[in-house]
Amino acid sequence: MREDLTKINNTTYSLDKIFPDAQDFLPLLGTDYVEYYVGNAKQAAHFYKTALGFQSLAYAGLETGVTDRTSYVVVQDKIRIVFTTPMPGEDNEIFDHIKKHGDGVKVIALWVDDAKKAWEETTSRGAESYLEPKTEKDNDGEVATSGIKIYGDTVHIFVERKNYKGTFMPGFEKWESHYNPESVGLKYIDHMVANVGWNEMNIWEKFYNETMGFANLITFDDKDISTQYTALMSKVMTNGNGRVKFPINEPAKGKKKSQIEEYLDFYDGPGVQHVAVATDDIVSTVSAMKARGVEFLYVPGVYYDTVGDRVGEIAEDMAILKKHGILVDRDDEGYLLQIFTKPLTDRPTLFFEIIQRKGAQSFGKGNFKALFESIEAEQERRGTL
Repeated sequence: MREDLTKINNTTYSLDKIFPDAQDFLPLLGTDYVEYYVGNAKQAAHFYKTALGFQSLAYAGLETGVTDRTSYVVVQDKIRIVFTTPMPGEDNEIFDHIKKHGDGVKVIALWVDDAKKAWEETTSRGAESYLEPKTEKDNDGEVATSGIKIYGDTVHIFVERKNYKGTFMPGFEKWESHYNPESVGLKYIDHMVANVGWNEMNIWEKFYNETMGFANLITFDDKDISTQYTALMSKVMTNGNGRVKFPINEPAKGKKKSQIEEYLDFYDGPGVQHVAVATDDIVSTVSAMKARGVEFLYVPGVYYDTVGDRVGEIAEDMAILKKHGILVDRDDEGYLLQIFTKPLTDRPTLFFEIIQRKGAQSFGKGNFKALFESIEAEQERRGTL
């Protein structure tokens, strides 16, 4: 199911050498799945299939013996997303999560070789336990899981599935559906971005460093990420093999309310701001998503007047990139192309980034100003700038 994500566009990067400061005592093999708590899992799954090209994978609910929730799992290449909705009952934490945050990410599940060891390593270093190690079995084998709490109400679940050959995990059955739209070309999760509160970025940098063995890959301050109105700061954390990257954003002082402050207000606390998903052909992917109704941030056309001077020669037609609003940036390793959807929920919180790396290992620093001016334009329309 997985492949070595260090190989990108036929170029192999020795990521253990790029990130020598990370201590892989867990270790992490990659992202296993992302779970959203949502008001209507069936409809959310249908939207992700229709608009974003995911396909049916697995289901859990009353028919499978699960009485407190219903979950639909969708898949596209190596990306698995679980949508979970609560069923009526006492003390159902999923209801509370949705009431507080709206639809949003609850679980970032990480693929490990030993879930019990991962839990012991992290809790012994100060992580608060969310799920003590347990093993669930069915006719297809067994899956071991454990979990820890992270920022806000978000959690990491460690998933060990080396002894399992089923569709997803015990408690789920294969979701048979005659409706499976074609993929739009999304490949894997490149990174996931957290928004945390004022002066909390360094706290969570320390957590990921000391508790999970991550290294600080890049730091952006308010001079790097600012416009005339708003600013933020960010630190990108990575595990040793580079397969799991978590940028952590916090607000910075500006003349008006930043996108991070807006997120914290509407999400009612820290959480996952966006999921960045990789593609091998961003023009094709974005074209397909637009045709299915996905809305993207508008980038002013003047951005493209000087971008060629900044990034140099690229393989893509700049006129086509301008047509779709795709941004370009370059670092010492190559260049990247990226674009951001508008929020995928009613609250202005969670969105997707589509990214194609042509060697570049950075995060589009040269695009920050244009991107955040586009976000500010949306904030102004919402009356929250």
